[in-house]
Amino acid sequence: MVEYKDTLRMPKTDFPMRGNLPANEPKMQEKWDEIDINTLVLERTKGRPEYVLHDGPPYANGDIHIGHALNKVLKDMITRHRSMTGYHVPYIPGWDTHGLPIEQALANKGVKRKEMTVAEFRELCEKYAYEQIENQKTQFMRLGVRGDWKNPYITLKPEFESRQIEVFGKMAEKGYIYKGLKPVYWSPSSESALAEAEIEYKDIKSPSIYVSFEIKDSKGVVPEDAKFIIWTTTPWTMPANLGISVNPEITYIVVSANNNKYIIAKDLLETVSNTLEWENAEVLQEVKGEQLEYIVAKHPFYDRDSLIMLGDHVTTEAGTGCVHTAPGHGEDDYLVSKRYGLDILSPLNDQGCYTHEAPGFEGLFYDDANKVITEKLKEVGALEKLSFFTHSYPHDWRTKKPVIYRATPQWFCSVEAFRDELLNAVSSTAFTPAWGETRLYNMIRDRGDWCISRQRAWGVPIPVFYAENGEEIITPETIEHVSKLFREHGSNIWFQREAKDLLPEGFTHPGSPNGKFTKENDIMDVWFDSGSSHQGVLVERGIKYPADLYLEGSDQHRGWFNSSLITSVAINGYAPYRGLLTHGFVLDGEGRKMSKSLGNVIIPEKVMNQYGADILRLWVASVDYTGDVRISMDMLKQISEVYRKIRNTLRFLHGNVTDFNPKTDRVAYEDLREIDQYMYMRLQDVLKTVRNAYDRYEFASVYHTINNFVAVELSAFYLDVAKDVVYIEGVDNKDSRAMQTVMYDTLLTLLKVLTPILPHTTDELWSYLNEEELSVQLTDFPEVDERSNFAELRTKWEKVIEIRDEVLKALEEARNAKTIGKSLEAKVTVFADEAIQTLLNDSAINFAQSCIVSQFVVGGSKESAPENALVLEKCAIVVEHADGEKCERCWSYSTTVGQHEKHPTACKRCADVVEKYYV
Repeated sequence: MVEYKDTLRMPKTDFPMRGNLPANEPKMQEKWDEIDINTLVLERTKGRPEYVLHDGPPYANGDIHIGHALNKVLKDMITRHRSMTGYHVPYIPGWDTHGLPIEQALANKGVKRKEMTVAEFRELCEKYAYEQIENQKTQFMRLGVRGDWKNPYITLKPEFESRQIEVFGKMAEKGYIYKGLKPVYWSPSSESALAEAEIEYKDIKSPSIYVSFEIKDSKGVVPEDAKFIIWTTTPWTMPANLGISVNPEITYIVVSANNNKYIIAKDLLETVSNTLEWENAEVLQEVKGEQLEYIVAKHPFYDRDSLIMLGDHVTTEAGTGCVHTAPGHGEDDYLVSKRYGLDILSPLNDQGCYTHEAPGFEGLFYDDANKVITEKLKEVGALEKLSFFTHSYPHDWRTKKPVIYRATPQWFCSVEAFRDELLNAVSSTAFTPAWGETRLYNMIRDRGDWCISRQRAWGVPIPVFYAENGEEIITPETIEHVSKLFREHGSNIWFQREAKDLLPEGFTHPGSPNGKFTKENDIMDVWFDSGSSHQGVLVERGIKYPADLYLEGSDQHRGWFNSSLITSVAINGYAPYRGLLTHGFVLDGEGRKMSKSLGNVIIPEKVMNQYGADILRLWVASVDYTGDVRISMDMLKQISEVYRKIRNTLRFLHGNVTDFNPKTDRVAYEDLREIDQYMYMRLQDVLKTVRNAYDRYEFASVYHTINNFVAVELSAFYLDVAKDVVYIEGVDNKDSRAMQTVMYDTLLTLLKVLTPILPHTTDELWSYLNEEELSVQLTDFPEVDERSNFAELRTKWEKVIEIRDEVLKALEEARNAKTIGKSLEAKVTVFADEAIQTLLNDSAINFAQSCIVSQFVVGGSKESAPENALVLEKCAIVVEHADGEKCERCWSYSTTVGQHEKHPTACKRCADVVEKYYV
């Protein structure tokens, strides 16, 4: 006796339903490591056009965070996609390793820097950096990121430092490097200058003071007994005051108020009157700002002149229109004072304490001095008003403490010298999203010269020597020699040898008649390190330069994108990248910034231990990364449901093609049934959309397109319909082979286009196929297939789907009314107009099979439908219980059940199949 369930061709696959990704992904990664998948991929694509995504180096300190995961997975999806679509893609991951955080980390561990030589301390920094790199490398690889992990680039490596010295030398040779006494961001807490990219803003409470300056020489323009009033929020800069700036175009007034005469901007009279509580203020005189030039005022508490100067930076937006000018503590102050030949006074030391140049305040910390100086101003009768207000103020992004503007001797890169070239380079770059161009353009347009020196130990030394007479020595000869020394020994040699031993043999200089030299002790800004990576990585390793793409967070417009642009344009005249792509920041599920204090931090390692890397990668693909994105464990749970649907659909496809040999069983497109041709066409639509989306870095479009195709068109339609064919028919049945052909092509296409996003899952399933390639990563995306009948097929089958949707609604109603249970219990009669009837009677379409009902009858016109019909937009539909008996094998109802002598419980179709194949 034949068991009918044994005659059904049910899906057979060893590919497990549950991914168990946390346990299985590491095994997959071990396999990739064994076969050296990165090398195999590069060998396969050798000779193709090169596509270079240059990795921006994360800082080697601490575990990776969710922002790192977003960044690295985006890069990985791009490089994987490009290597499967016609390119050779060498991806070199890298690390930024110099700078203050590592120095601080060692100090926190109890390392006493001052008890050892600089060279010894630097060796500890290097050791710590390598420990951090190994930790982060493990975590990045756990994400499934493919690249040259055996040979990453590291900014502390001798070959990188050597190239960095060359970059510095070329910039110096062109005259872009200079040393100057200029106000820069200075961090007393770090005891070092900072770049703009190392600044963050936080709200602080500051004093707001109005101070009057008596006149020493009015030049006959204003009354001698008048006073200039300035407004400042930094009382601590008053000891450094050397002048007052006014705008030449603004009208100023002499005002009689409170038994005094004051000079302020005319437009600010009402504001100042209210603030200083003047009553019955009387305007005695109007004068143009330009007429006030060279008037001499008296410093409020020092026997020192304060010169009235003209400056376009002065506005009437706030204050008095008269701006307190301390050339050592502000950029505008510095520029205007330099024009008038004033000294650059900055009476603070590296720790932010006053020096002897601020008599009466020596040794006092600048912030503590605010109160003392305010009291001094009050004592001498110069304080007109004191209040407090909260405002945004620059802080050191590492120590989180306030910074000051302070003039110190620093090394600078003159951005002004080639700003137009920089702006042209920005304009020739492709930006994703497009607004990035405006952002970077404005930053380059508005930025001052780049302070590239730091007063630290852990970094690349500034390769400058000094002659006995103090003259700076930066020549092509010395640069080449230092570069070679660094390549051979690393930059620590700078701190291990004397200056004369770092110079070329026999080097002489007219400024050193005795042959004595000294060397610069400052190191380079770490942004100069990473900003030189286009030379230290791309040129050093013979990779295409400029790169096709730099991809980082939007904060890098002021950081790495900026410094890389400056160094590349300075030495070569063009940007180091053809395209810039930026992503936003990762917030929690409610849109809040992640912080330990809020307890809302999502740690990548935790996500991977609970869900797996492919779930995290699928989340990355699902979000619009061009803005800030949200993540929570609830969101990841939803993503895991989407993953489960995709995985099970792939599993179902595989289960139905395990007995299908594409070389011998494939049915030609022309011989496919229409439903199969339609699904093949839809597969090509999906492939086309997905390929275009990948090309434009629109991963959310890839995600939604595939998700929709899997859930709606495959699971809820084609694969549901397919069961009646591939389960029921005989092994060599043409309809069954036709569906298997489409299923096989769909499986392979989905596996390939999903590989950049879900590489662990797709490679796992690939191992169950009989394809030649060792890994799906060693294949290419299929090309889109266009067929001549696609347009006609699309029009026709879109109408079929519309009718099917209405039938499904009617079946649902009948189920609710208990007329039927499962859809195979139904007999459906459809009433429709003539055009739809023609479609319903089309022999190429099996409506009963497409709607998964046992009987499908075409009735008359829609108007002739009986009263019990469900009237919908296209059709009127009657659902009844199907005629005949239920077939024990296929579960459909048929009047042929009971007619076959040997198989009385089977319908004719099933009885024939069983007789032919199983008896």
